[in-house]
Amino acid sequence: MNELPAEPQYKVRRRKIRAIVLGCALLGLAVLGGVYGIGGLRSNPANAACRHAVETAARIKPLVHGEVAALAVADTPFRVPDLAFKDAQGHDRTLADWRGRTILLNLWATWCVPCRREMPALDALQADLGGSKFQVVAVNIDQRDAQKPLAFLKQIGVTHLAFYSDDTAQVFEALKTAGKAFGMPTTLLVDPKGCEIGDMAGPAEWSSDDGVKLVSAAISSPD
Repeated sequence: MNELPAEPQYKVRRRKIRAIVLGCALLGLAVLGGVYGIGGLRSNPANAACRHAVETAARIKPLVHGEVAALAVADTPFRVPDLAFKDAQGHDRTLADWRGRTILLNLWATWCVPCRREMPALDALQADLGGSKFQVVAVNIDQRDAQKPLAFLKQIGVTHLAFYSDDTAQVFEALKTAGKAFGMPTTLLVDPKGCEIGDMAGPAEWSSDDGVKLVSAAISSPD
């Protein structure tokens, strides 16, 4: 029986090179699919729902100065996690309870000196602008002595802020995981759909002219 002639080496090498090139091409397509496909699936819902919040952020950016200069306005869509906490009566609340209203979400604690100094300004902002379109939602994260923050607020004369608390501090951890909390106090300006307009690390004089003008502009619709 006659043996078939051996395939020339250059053909063998060519076939191997083609296989390697094809494999690289398929791997590249898989990577691109992961980035633009799976990534797109994750981001598209937020893009659609939170586009208006980014537009609001761009509209109010000229007002970010003075007492509220530290506010970082959103330049990409971000839906704020539906954080869970308790009200003064111990009932469960989440951010979804304020859908339809712009809110200034503030995380504070009695052991945080800048937080303590900021509370009167937040109380005054709520007195000035609070209502059907806007509310300051200040969530205390003290993990010991539940009466201490209530006693502190009474002592400094805070009367317009409703009391909310999370003694597990999971609200802070959730925002930290999302890259929106780096210290205390942490404040987010959130639109009526639950999307970020801007965030701030550290305190601000929210009841100042700068603060009131900024928040008023965020509440108002350009339409």
